[in-house]
Amino acid sequence: MESKVGRRYETKECRLVGKYIQTNRLHRRVLEQELSSTGVYRSQHQLLMFVAEHPQVSQKELARLHGVSTATIAVSLKKLEQGGYIERKVDVRDNRFNQICITPKGMAAVEKSAAIFEELERSMFQGFSSEDFERMGELLDRIYHNLEEYESGREREFKGQEGEDA
Repeated sequence: MESKVGRRYETKECRLVGKYIQTNRLHRRVLEQELSSTGVYRSQHQLLMFVAEHPQVSQKELARLHGVSTATIAVSLKKLEQGGYIERKVDVRDNRFNQICITPKGMAAVEKSAAIFEELERSMFQGFSSEDFERMGELLDRIYHNLEEYESGREREFKGQEGEDA
């Protein structure tokens, strides 16, 4: 008797998810290799790019916008500050808060990173037509929507089980 688990890997859905995961991993690996020349790690990189676009953002605001604790942001900011990519200045309106400012070194890393992103994106989508872009966007939107629906259904199911246990 053939197992259900063995057949699972033969479904069209499973093969497509595998390709998606494989592509995502390759993208991340290539991006990390390219960005290593900037001297900024991937997690810090997002913060640096955000600070470049939002001068004098506060540490508290960064944490709120990125959905992490202020302690998590503080660790990343400390490393960026030690590397000379940002500086913290006391907010003149409220000395309890620090404003995060990008340094010239930080701006150079951001500009180099933007060029890396553009080059990688051009390479990824080489040969794609406008219709390909539109269709792929629609398909990814549908996948995202389906996953949101699945997640919200699971949350409702979990909350219902919690109520039964009470």
